[in-house]
Amino acid sequence: MFDIYNDFKEKENVLKLVSLIDEEVGSYNRKFKIMEVCGGHTHSIMKYGLNKMLSRSVDFIHGPGCPVCVMPVSRIDIAIYLSRLENVILTTYGDMMRVPGSKSSLIKERGNGADIRMVYSPLDIIKLAQENKNKKIIFYAIGFETTAPMTAALIEQIKAHGIKNIYFYINHVLVPPPIEAILDLCDSEIDGFVGPGHVSVITGVEIYNNIAVKYKKPVVVSGFEPFDILMSVLMIAKQINRRFSKIEIGYTRAVKQNGNKKAQELVNKYFEIRDSFEWRGLGYIPKSALKLKEEFKDIDAESLFRDYIFDNLANNKVVENQVCKCGDILKGKLKPNECPLFKKLCTPDNPIGACMVSHEGACAAYFKYFDDF
Repeated sequence: MFDIYNDFKEKENVLKLVSLIDEEVGSYNRKFKIMEVCGGHTHSIMKYGLNKMLSRSVDFIHGPGCPVCVMPVSRIDIAIYLSRLENVILTTYGDMMRVPGSKSSLIKERGNGADIRMVYSPLDIIKLAQENKNKKIIFYAIGFETTAPMTAALIEQIKAHGIKNIYFYINHVLVPPPIEAILDLCDSEIDGFVGPGHVSVITGVEIYNNIAVKYKKPVVVSGFEPFDILMSVLMIAKQINRRFSKIEIGYTRAVKQNGNKKAQELVNKYFEIRDSFEWRGLGYIPKSALKLKEEFKDIDAESLFRDYIFDNLANNKVVENQVCKCGDILKGKLKPNECPLFKKLCTPDNPIGACMVSHEGACAAYFKYFDDF
């Protein structure tokens, strides 16, 4: 009987899949370039050495699958400006605290006296608001489709309980648009995609239709164990060999075709798609992020403090570190060890770029799991 907790890591099962993948790719004169879109997949690939196991047949390309990493400097600067407002408590998830902006970071601002709190769940913010009724609580909300329902649930709660001092700085981004933006690059050579598991639990898999139909690239949604990822790679390789492209679910124990309808309805109740949103390394991408609907502008920090934000952005130039290659890594153009700062000036203790800050970042994965480049 298959043991769901142990057999996904069993050496014999993993090695058998490696052999099957090598066999599938063997008829080609090159490696298959496969992009994993989720930062969790990147860490599993590096942790279990899947890239080394498949070194003869597959080149793993690390995509824009880390929500902290894809946040551009300008959006971080805005969070910093919001934290400097009087009677404001800015809240966000832990990884965002250390991501460098143009001249500062949230953790530096906290050291300089700003009231910035790390939260583990959006619902923690309700207690904070109730304990600080004379303060404006601004939630710096980030994440892909996975975390948007949690933010929507928080809005639902504050509306139900009549809480008036919580506001939202929304930075929820969507997975398919940056993939399509990468495929639109004239030098993109990606053969297929390991689709994100957690995102797909919420959204279902139809959101990837354009990638499979328009761009003719296989997409296989994967779990996070070695067996999951290798099975997904094998499924992609079979599609490439048989010259067809479609969406397949390799993570059937968690992902359904249509996703979580209740979560989708909750998100759609409060959010709509932005016209455009800036991504680190990819610039502005149309229809690639969410914003609060107009009817909820009373809790939209970007709307309420629009003039203040605009003045600060106008008077303070957005500055990016030109040596840091995080943007190129997110596009799949470079591997982390190809950045001149990697393991020299840029480390988890002293991150220069967002890809080293986040526990989902590709640079953090390379730093943690490999020394022999």
